[in-house]
Amino acid sequence: MAKVHPKTSMITTPCQYSSSQREIFTVWMKSLVINGNGCTVFNSKGEVIFRVDNYQTRHSSEVLLMNLNGEVLFSIKKKKLLVFRSWEVHKLIDSEFYEEGESFKVKRKCRLFRKDISCDVSIGCNNKTAESSYKIVGFEGKSTIKIMDNEGQVLAEMMQKQSLGGVCLGDDVLSLTVEPQLDQSLIMALVIVYGMINKNL
Repeated sequence: MAKVHPKTSMITTPCQYSSSQREIFTVWMKSLVINGNGCTVFNSKGEVIFRVDNYQTRHSSEVLLMNLNGEVLFSIKKKKLLVFRSWEVHKLIDSEFYEEGESFKVKRKCRLFRKDISCDVSIGCNNKTAESSYKIVGFEGKSTIKIMDNEGQVLAEMMQKQSLGGVCLGDDVLSLTVEPQLDQSLIMALVIVYGMINKNL
């Protein structure tokens, strides 16, 4: 069986969630907690950077994105509004809501009889003048997604990971490419929203 990542090590110093270079992460849709649901994210060095550990069943209405040490970075909550669904994403500092920090709302566009998934991401969900800042595009039941800005520039892309020999490692092992100078934790939070839409978390 192919390894999810050739090397796994522990980070002992605080990690920075941005880079001056393009970063490729490995997203393993498995929790490191026994009998837990969630996912584990490795950087290109094989170090665990982010994780989600849902101790309840899948399809939870709230998911917490954490770093390796269990510090909560983002809270993602699913909201039900009749037929439409949206997700609120709140940034946390020291596991406390950061009122002056970014808050986001992700709203899925309603497209009847189509299996593509398209979401608008608005910064400042408590601000009535908030405008769409990012877009998430994917397909129902598929892990391949793109996160773009309003101009259509791809900021991050996730697809099934392949070994150096070109062999796919499985549906639950994904490769996430993030462009430079972006908040990688925010990008990961949007990936988590997509996982909740596809009922993977």
